[in-house]
Amino acid sequence: MPNSKLWLIVADEGRAALYAADDPTAPLTEVHDFIGAENRLLDQELVTDKPGRAFDSGGKGRHALEPSTEPGEVEAQRFAKWLAETLDQARTEQRFEMLGLVAPPAFLGLLRKSLPDETARQVVLEIDKDLTRDDAEGVRAHLPERLFEMPLR
Repeated sequence: MPNSKLWLIVADEGRAALYAADDPTAPLTEVHDFIGAENRLLDQELVTDKPGRAFDSGGKGRHALEPSTEPGEVEAQRFAKWLAETLDQARTEQRFEMLGLVAPPAFLGLLRKSLPDETARQVVLEIDKDLTRDDAEGVRAHLPERLFEMPLR
């Protein structure tokens, strides 16, 4: 993946695209696609066994326990964590100076929460929309005219 002034991640719970820009008003260049393989599976394919069983507190009946987190949510959390780790590694390698995040609100929150503090400080742009089905031109149309401010030298 090339070095750029700005890296823009456009993601949802199961896939992400990385775009780059070196000029604040330039078009985006798609650099890489990421797909969380687990997120393409159905919930029943993610869970391998039956839910646990428990006795009722006031009687002799038994019932199945429901998981506290849906399997798809767990995989979305894993994908967000993996993306955050990938971005943090790229930051330590000085592959980008600024970072933009575009994702639906729930996944944007997961991604934001997963980013290490040093990488989170690189975030200059956040958009809470699902633009994963758009191409580079379509994504750019939803962004501000100036993606970032050039640092004073």
